Amino acid sequence: MTGVPEANSGAPPQMTVPPSQMTVPPSAIPVPPSAVQVGITGCCPRCGKASIFRKLIIFVPRCPACGLDMSQFNVGDGAASFLILIVGAIVTGLAMWLELSRSPPWYVHVLLWLPLTLILSLGLMRIAKGLLLALEYRHSAREGRQR
Repeated sequence: MTGVPEANSGAPPQMTVPPSQMTVPPSAIPVPPSAVQVGITGCCPRCGKASIFRKLIIFVPRCPACGLDMSQFNVGDGAASFLILIVGAIVTGLAMWLELSRSPPWYVHVLLWLPLTLILSLGLMRIAKGLLLALEYRHSAREGRQR
């Protein structure tokens, strides 16, 4: 218990630190939020506090609470690519259903689907960008880095 390896019968040496020398108790170490939680709430993937967004979909340079550098993550157009497919499938399916079941005039489609597409795209963009940033943080993915 002096911080030196203990010698026990053939077992690999283990370092033991007495509780009085521990700097942070294990219960005080914060549990990082899940990637989904980061995406929905916009909290920091490291500390779970403060918003990672400066504006609607623009990241802050650093987390104000823990100092995590957000510029090291490259979310890029990944969120938009996913949303094009997801929102496009939803809107196309609903438009086809409406056309085949009610056959409304063309302007009804314009009045329904353009605003819905914009609302879904902008509403889900923040969640998707937060989710992708959290996944990059969790898996230590960085641009131009190989394992």
